[in-house]
Amino acid sequence: MSINGNINTDLYSECAAGDRAGSETTPLLTNGSVQTRAKGASFASSVFNLINAIMGSGILGLAYAMASTGIVGFCILLIVVSTLAAYSIHLLLTLCDQTGINSYEDLGGRALQKPGKVMVGIAILIQNIGAMSSYLFILKSELPAAIDSFLSTDSTGNAWYEDGRLLLILVTLCVVLPLSILPKIGFLGYTSSIAFFFMLYFAVVIVVKKWSIPCPLPHNVTTLSGTFQISNSSDSECTPKLFVISSKSAYAIPTMAFSFLCHTAILPIYCELDRPTKSRMQNVTNVSIGLSFLLYLISAVFGYLTFYAHVNSELLLGYDTYMPRDIMVMTVRLAILLSVLLTVPLIHFPARKAVILLLFGGRPFSWLIHIIATLGILGVVLLMAIFVPDIRNVFGVVGSTTSSCLLFVFPGIFYLKISNRSLRSFDSIGALLLVVFGLIMGLISFSIIVITWVQDS
Repeated sequence: MSINGNINTDLYSECAAGDRAGSETTPLLTNGSVQTRAKGASFASSVFNLINAIMGSGILGLAYAMASTGIVGFCILLIVVSTLAAYSIHLLLTLCDQTGINSYEDLGGRALQKPGKVMVGIAILIQNIGAMSSYLFILKSELPAAIDSFLSTDSTGNAWYEDGRLLLILVTLCVVLPLSILPKIGFLGYTSSIAFFFMLYFAVVIVVKKWSIPCPLPHNVTTLSGTFQISNSSDSECTPKLFVISSKSAYAIPTMAFSFLCHTAILPIYCELDRPTKSRMQNVTNVSIGLSFLLYLISAVFGYLTFYAHVNSELLLGYDTYMPRDIMVMTVRLAILLSVLLTVPLIHFPARKAVILLLFGGRPFSWLIHIIATLGILGVVLLMAIFVPDIRNVFGVVGSTTSSCLLFVFPGIFYLKISNRSLRSFDSIGALLLVVFGLIMGLISFSIIVITWVQDS
């Protein structure tokens, strides 16, 4: 699975400048000095790495976002968010070339001194915790269904292995914790190389299964846990909505922001790119965001056209109701679960590093601090995954706060503070609009989400 922009931050310390083709780049700094390096990553390899950083658990929530905004409304919002994501990356790359800084946190420090660096560190930490929570939530909801799908149909629904919370605790203690507690887990990065193919397979399954579930949806459907009742299902529900405005629409943009956030991975990938120029890296960004956009759009459209108003906020759960033992659904579920399981420790590493840097500064490595930070972060993430009732809440809150800041607000503010361009220049005006858009949409979305919680309670 994608780590949604939370690439191992050790890459920052490994970035060094080599032979820089073109005149539009400035050597990147490594511990205050410029060093040479071996031949970097190819264009295709960089595109693949960035796609892995972009695509993640957000793909499971986009069909729900489409049901909440309508097809046309969703497409407009997806185009706007993906375009602004590419533009904010353009601003970061521009600052990277102007300053030679290769870390998102250090850009915050350059723009706003120590408070800026702390704000970026906290935002990345919260974003990582939100991403890990969303992945563990997927494990909690999908693992019992995956086990049930391989068992006999006379399952009572009361077995211990059908309790998602218990399974989540066991998997966290037996798999996630041992992998997360390692001081260096760079080898897990190799497992992400198959993430794109998992996502591609996911999109193919969603498209194929569109024609396997009838519409209108059956009123009574026998599932593994009994009979599932759907009320008010009619032919009118098989007509896709072009525009929808409701309180649920507030989850759309945060979910999209969560899905396109890859900004903390941009500078490390830029450092490793062969013949790294700003225009070459921008092309890598545009291709990666374009391919991710297509997979996101295809999955959302066909997921929505399968379930319409009854689409689940975690898309795969909807298929359990109508085809609980379908081979393709079972295999795509296993693929995603495997990706999720191996990605959580990878996301945990930069989160732990951010905590240690924020609380203990530049202290030498200590196993005691390392273990305490690991257990503390995993404990918070596990509690969130267990007690959060709906994955859309994770997407909504994290997307409207830290994702909006990292995607829109911070790049714009940093550009306005650091760049020597005139305030009337195109990029300065664009940076200002980016900040305004991020603040307005984040505040509106978060406010509506909170109001919805209060009303529902």
